[in-house]
Amino acid sequence: MAKVLFTVEYEINAENRESYLSSIRELKTLMKAEGLDSYSVYEVRGKANNFQEQFVFTSEESYDNYDDADDDRINILLSKIEQLKKQGSTRYNTTVEI
Repeated sequence: MAKVLFTVEYEINAENRESYLSSIRELKTLMKAEGLDSYSVYEVRGKANNFQEQFVFTSEESYDNYDDADDDRINILLSKIEQLKKQGSTRYNTTVEI
C-alpha cells in the first residue's frame, strides 16, 4: 500500500505568533487517527512565520476516510489557527508514495 503525504503551507501574521505556537502545540498532542501515521509541523527556514503541516497516511484509503471533524477540541483549535493565518496564503498538496 502506498502512503499519502498531505501538506498544508501557510503564513501567519507576526503579531499572532505566540498564539499560533501555543495552539499548534496543543493540536499536535491531539492529532491521532486510524491510518494517520504521523502529523508534524515545521517552520520554513529563512521565512519567519511560514509553516507547513505534514500528514502522513498509511494508505490512500486512510487518507480518503480521514475526518478530523470528529473531535470538538481539534475543531476549535483548527478554527483558531485558521483565523491567525494571512488570508490567501494557504496552499495544499497531496502526494502518493511510489
